[in-house]
Amino acid sequence: MAAQEPLTYDAFVELAAADPAVVGLVLKGSRAHEGMTTEHSDHDLYVVLADAAATDLTRFTGHRTPQLDLVILSFEQFRAAGMPGFERYALARARIVLDRLDGGITRILADKARLHNDEAFREAGQWLDAYANSLYRSIKNDRDGHPLAARFDAADSIRFLLELLFALDRRPRPYNKYLAWELARFPLPGWDTNQLLDTADHISGTGDVATQRHLFAQVETAARQSGHSAVLDAWGQDLHLMRPQ
Repeated sequence: MAAQEPLTYDAFVELAAADPAVVGLVLKGSRAHEGMTTEHSDHDLYVVLADAAATDLTRFTGHRTPQLDLVILSFEQFRAAGMPGFERYALARARIVLDRLDGGITRILADKARLHNDEAFREAGQWLDAYANSLYRSIKNDRDGHPLAARFDAADSIRFLLELLFALDRRPRPYNKYLAWELARFPLPGWDTNQLLDTADHISGTGDVATQRHLFAQVETAARQSGHSAVLDAWGQDLHLMRPQ
């Protein structure tokens, strides 16, 4: 390959696969989501090296072009990536290009894709409280004549709601770009995907109080069934403002 030529994905994969220090190659982003690739999509590739391995591939650390984005890291760093962190969803839906560890890379990705029970319960409780807080503020601001603040709080509440619903299903929340993709293939139990997305869109755009209250009634039922009554009950009489009138 001529020195002046840009490094392509295929060329790098061939180079990395021939290096015994490489124990895994993992493709994330739109290239790992069927139907999401566009003419602007690059290849986001994790290059997993055996711990303490020596390799000339480290010269590509930080390599980033419109065609190829490389993250080169050790096996232990890869195991910790996104745990916690914003990369967790990307890795949960990543595609394995190379796994030299007899399924070890596969198992790590599967672990990232499912929140452990205690982790999921703790995070769901936190997101439920954040959702209730923004919902409550939105409804109060609407009541008190602050429509812009009400809409902003309503939009915030949808962010927290999505985090909550995915935590209740022990899954990392997808990025907004992949939300519809994710729900079309892996619906949230007990929720109609189209209705949920339409409702979230309507609330984010309008802050409509009646719709917020109707949605909260569904969320309250799901949250109590999942053991989070204490979080809701801590809101006391304020729950009346959030519920359908």
